Amino acid sequence: MAAESRLSEDVPAPDEIPEQDPKHPVDRTLPPFKMFTSGLQHVAAMYAGVVAPPMIVGPAVGLNARDTAFLMGASLFTAGIATLLQTIGFWKVGARLPFVNGVSFAGVTPMVAIGRERGAEGITVIFGAIIVASVLGFVLTPYFSKLVRFFPPVVTGTVITLIGVSLLPVAFNWSQGGDPTAGGYGSMKNIGMAGLTLLIVLVLRKVLRGFLQQIAILLGLVVGTVVAVPMNMTDFDAIKDAGLVGFPTPFYFGAPQFEIAAIISMCIVMLVCMTESTADMLALGRIVDRPADQRVIEGGLRADTLGSAISPLFNGFMCSAFAQNIGLVAMTKVRSRFVVAAGGGILVLLGLCPVLASVIALVPLPVLGGAGIVLFGSVAASGIQTLATAALEKGENALIVAASVGIGLIPIAAPQFYHAFPKDLLVVLDSGISTGCVVAIVLNLAFNHWGRKGSSGTSEGEGAAAAEADRSPAPAAPH
Repeated sequence: MAAESRLSEDVPAPDEIPEQDPKHPVDRTLPPFKMFTSGLQHVAAMYAGVVAPPMIVGPAVGLNARDTAFLMGASLFTAGIATLLQTIGFWKVGARLPFVNGVSFAGVTPMVAIGRERGAEGITVIFGAIIVASVLGFVLTPYFSKLVRFFPPVVTGTVITLIGVSLLPVAFNWSQGGDPTAGGYGSMKNIGMAGLTLLIVLVLRKVLRGFLQQIAILLGLVVGTVVAVPMNMTDFDAIKDAGLVGFPTPFYFGAPQFEIAAIISMCIVMLVCMTESTADMLALGRIVDRPADQRVIEGGLRADTLGSAISPLFNGFMCSAFAQNIGLVAMTKVRSRFVVAAGGGILVLLGLCPVLASVIALVPLPVLGGAGIVLFGSVAASGIQTLATAALEKGENALIVAASVGIGLIPIAAPQFYHAFPKDLLVVLDSGISTGCVVAIVLNLAFNHWGRKGSSGTSEGEGAAAAEADRSPAPAAPH
């Protein structure tokens, strides 16, 4: 059966299967030590992605090194809050899946544009625009979540594949050193360290068993960092300069300001983030064998938007799903949302204790890049497995995938392709995930729904969706 070929149907790790435990693996807890180390592995996988946006935006809006470091700590703190909202949740907030939230890269370009145009007050204008866009997104969530019916396997498989492929250039950049302007960028030493870390992770996955196999990524990062120390690839200055305690003071840069142009720009970013989060939730739902229905997506989007609305209060930016952690779930088979919640707690502590955050930052980017190749490749592999259930031999499904993947790869293969387009459109066009998702939805409607009625009065696309529903396991009980 098709369902048996999915990653979610692989045999779970032994510590995930307490005897006679009626709970779904997503709702089970692990022993404290395993919970902590597995959560720490999620933090290690997404740390660079959280601190990178403030590292870019801070200097661009004229902040000094100290204030930029403050932004980084605030981003870690707010990412932890958003992750807890997503995994633990309350009321109708939270997907309650092993879902990591952090600062969205989609907002970096428009935030830099907003800050540069307004000088010293740019950061407060950015925060004001994020608050308004997030509140509007929270209000629109019940309506946006209804779009789940437009995500059959041919669409979800395409988007999941694009998520993985779109993340791979991030791993390649890390493997080269992370900073194209640095002297050693792309050196044999950097790439060699990335390759060594990749080899270490693969060997550990092969030779270890049980829980140690599950944290092979974390162990690979530790071993890679230790090897990098005598090669002068680690920077200990951050630890020397870091304080023991540092709470992200609310409105540290001043009260938020509200300008229409900036608000419109961030509203577009919010729609992009909501689209990507919807696709990520569908991907994760398949991997953990708890399909993300409309209720789950609605709760997840509420957590995204509420976390983003709270974030500027503590000097953080817009939060959304981190797709790289989906690859970690797929690889380790640890499906407990409480593991990711532990990671969220660690993020909060890192935001409150700069010296701890600087320890995590010791991991060189080439080491992180080597591990990232496995993580992000796992997401793409999951998408390919989903496409295997999409009946590509029927109708124009193969054409839908071909066109959507081709267009979605444009920002990756040709980053300057849209250089002559208006800047406001680049927020969407520069995201291969968003463009590929929109194209897949539209083509699926055009080929499988509009004007294609069968003798029973059901469109081919609806029939295919019904057939897939018959093959797929029933959704899990509400949690």
